[in-house]
Amino acid sequence: MSTPIPGFPEKRTAVVTGAGAPRGIGRHVARKLAAHGWDLAVLDIDAAAVQEFAAELAAETGRTVVGIGVDISDQSSVEAAFAQIDAQLPPVIAEVNLAGIASPKSLFELDDASFTRVMDVNAKGTLFMMQAAAKRMIDGGHGGRIVNTASITAYDGGGTFSKIGYAAAKAAVLGLTRGGARELGRHGITVNSIVPGPIDTDIMGGKLTDERKAGMSADIPLQRVGQPHEVAGLINFLVSEDASFVNGDSVFVDGGKHMV
Repeated sequence: MSTPIPGFPEKRTAVVTGAGAPRGIGRHVARKLAAHGWDLAVLDIDAAAVQEFAAELAAETGRTVVGIGVDISDQSSVEAAFAQIDAQLPPVIAEVNLAGIASPKSLFELDDASFTRVMDVNAKGTLFMMQAAAKRMIDGGHGGRIVNTASITAYDGGGTFSKIGYAAAKAAVLGLTRGGARELGRHGITVNSIVPGPIDTDIMGGKLTDERKAGMSADIPLQRVGQPHEVAGLINFLVSEDASFVNGDSVFVDGGKHMV
């Protein structure tokens, strides 16, 4: 028996983590989704920043936008955030995991505390968010979309800034994506990863100078770093009804760096 393709309800919510940083991808994604008819829960560990952004976005777009402070590495914090989402917003149909931390420490510099932290935020945080969102998507019966954020670092092992710990954490995200896609597909829920290369955000160690951009662009066929809005465009597609048969994939947004 074939599984029907569920239609999304007119009133629907996308949950976006990592939306507190002014120069992060999360804010670009939230703006893009709001422009395409989504109400939003924007989450970040910086509660004040994300609540201020939520108010701004709601005023700009007329959408219902709720900003919530959350520590995604703490399962009880995640559950509390989703309880607030349940109370204030339409059904959760999409969930985008963008929150993460980098790790510039090399193999012999990486200690237990540093490795635990980078795994907790990037891998465990992704797991906890997936679990909470998927439960609601299953209960709602409309299917859904989950988009995780891996990294080119998971494939090339790291570069000048993010190194082995970050590579391991983002490789774990790829495994969570494929496992989630396999388990949740029968519910009409797709799970995919984006795989960014160098993107001009503060996670790269602060605002990129022209010199740093040139160095990072040397082995990218497009000869430049990416911009957050270019990632947002991909995510907007992956959470749309048009992406209903894209599942368990890892989509590179790196200017062709992975080919080199």
